[in-house]
Amino acid sequence: MTYPQPPWTLKGDAFVSLQLLDAARVRPLIPSELNIVSVLPGKTVGGVYLSKYSSGSVLEYSELIIIAGFLSYKGKFGGWVSHIYVDNPNSVAGGREVWGLPKELAQFAWTEHSVTVSQADKLLCKLNYNRQSFGLPLKLSASAFSCKDSNLLIFPAFAQSSFGLVSAKLEIPTTSPFADLNISQPTILTIHSDRLNLVVDGPTIVGQTESI
Repeated sequence: MTYPQPPWTLKGDAFVSLQLLDAARVRPLIPSELNIVSVLPGKTVGGVYLSKYSSGSVLEYSELIIIAGFLSYKGKFGGWVSHIYVDNPNSVAGGREVWGLPKELAQFAWTEHSVTVSQADKLLCKLNYNRQSFGLPLKLSASAFSCKDSNLLIFPAFAQSSFGLVSAKLEIPTTSPFADLNISQPTILTIHSDRLNLVVDGPTIVGQTESI
């Protein structure tokens, strides 16, 4: 497989659905060295990120990311990607070999008001949405932790887009690999990112970990 070196510039649009997750549910998926940040007793913030990167991107593909919690480590903060799916094998290779992300291939079906993600004819999730009527132009940044070999990594992402709140409903069947996270519970909010310009930088080693 061939893939570009970081940073990756990705352009398209995306949806982000934020939820409160039980810290006890997500703890087995996260290296013990990382601290789960509680926003309420026993609760952390996670969610679902669905995107479609098109013309102008270093690679064109769709992506589903499950964020299983908000974490801290030695003064650094970021999310934890427990599951991630794309429909481009070069993206799988780059994600695994550069960022240590557990990328897998899946199929994405986009319509005007929904996106369905499946793998080997098994439904992973479906998001039904109404597109925003207006958005606010913003520049945002966030970081995520990952693990490659015995190294704990962190990497930043920088987004410039028109962000707006949307009405959406997330459906995750009980047979989905991430159903146990109960991530389809009522959402805090769902955001649509229109004309997204996303830059994902390379990772930095921040520590060592045992396998999870």
